[in-house]
Amino acid sequence: MQGYSVFSLRVTSFSPFSIFPSNTTYSSIPFKTAKLNSWGKRVVDSRVVNPFDYARNKPVLCFKVHATAAETDQPKWWEKNASNMIDIHSTQEFLDALSQAGDKLVIVEFYGTWCASCRALFPKVCMIAEKHPEILFIKVNFDENKSLCKSLNVKVLPYFHFYRGADGLLDSFSCSLAKLQKLKDAIENYNPAHAKES
Repeated sequence: MQGYSVFSLRVTSFSPFSIFPSNTTYSSIPFKTAKLNSWGKRVVDSRVVNPFDYARNKPVLCFKVHATAAETDQPKWWEKNASNMIDIHSTQEFLDALSQAGDKLVIVEFYGTWCASCRALFPKVCMIAEKHPEILFIKVNFDENKSLCKSLNVKVLPYFHFYRGADGLLDSFSCSLAKLQKLKDAIENYNPAHAKES
C-alpha cells in the first residue's frame, strides 16, 4: 500500500527586504493594494510581508517552512501480522480456518481500521501471538465482514472469541489496552499447552 509521509522539515529565516535588490526604492516594490472586507476591516492581498507595515530601522524576522513528502510502502497498522496470525475476508474463510485448526486454541480478534482502541491494542496482541506460536490468531475486519460480526453478536470493538475444536466457542469478551490482563488471563485459562510448559 502506498501512502505519503512528511520526512523532512526545514525552517529558514529571511527578511522581506532581502527579496529585492538593494537599489530598489520602496515606491517601486510591487505590493497589491489593500481591500476592505464585508465587515469593513482592512485585508492586504499580498504573498509577502509588506515592509511599510514596519518601521524601517526595526528588523523583521519571517520564516519559510519547507516540507518534503515522499511515497512510502509501509504497511498499515492492521496489515502487520505475526507468523501465527491470519486475516479473514469472508464467512467461508472464517469457517475453514476454524475447521482446519483442529484442537488448537484459536483466538479471533474483531477490529476496525478506524478504531483507536484496536490500533492501541494491536501491537500487544502481536507480541502475545509471538510468545504463543501454538495458538492460531485470526483477525476479522469488522467493515469487511459485517454480516459475520452481526451473526456472532459482535457490537463493540476490539472484541475477542476463543475457540477450540469440538468444544466450539469457549469465551467471548471485549478488551482494550487498559484491560489487557483480561486477554492474558483467558489465554492462561484456555491454553493447556502453555500450562504444561509452565
